[in-house]
Amino acid sequence: MKNYGFMKLGMVAALSVMLVACKSADKPVEKAAPAATPPAAAAKPAAPAGGLSAAEIAKRDAALAKTKFYFEFDKSDLSQEDRDALVYHAAQLKANPNMHIRLEGHADERGTREYNLALGERRSKSVSSYLQVQGVAASQMENISYGEERPADPGKTEAAYSKNRRVEMIKK
Repeated sequence: MKNYGFMKLGMVAALSVMLVACKSADKPVEKAAPAATPPAAAAKPAAPAGGLSAAEIAKRDAALAKTKFYFEFDKSDLSQEDRDALVYHAAQLKANPNMHIRLEGHADERGTREYNLALGERRSKSVSSYLQVQGVAASQMENISYGEERPADPGKTEAAYSKNRRVEMIKK
């Protein structure tokens, strides 16, 4: 029975603490004064919809128009220019989760058929991995390698070979 008395006393004490803690303060709430617009900001022309300047829109559109990404001989590393363009593609894909792309990896004719298929796959996965790091869902992308089977330029010069070492992004 002694424990029951202590429990009752403990509950009364806890309720008292809760009531005191819940009591609202009668202090008035201070409102922050509206920030003054700096003169430089007031003189700026209004930005187009989306908050992008004309230069930023042109840069974004040029990046989104880039759908072929080229590689050095026997490499699958993305250039800085390609990574910059892929940031815009990633933003577009994240904003449109129902949009899907196919990444087609290619190689020039030097090397065995099997090696070039593997190289084309490494190249397409290099692009898809970068897009995933930027937040694009893997389910939005399909990787395929054509190796040397679909050359952009059938020539046998270094200029022709460089056109064939690529990943093409196809929107589905």
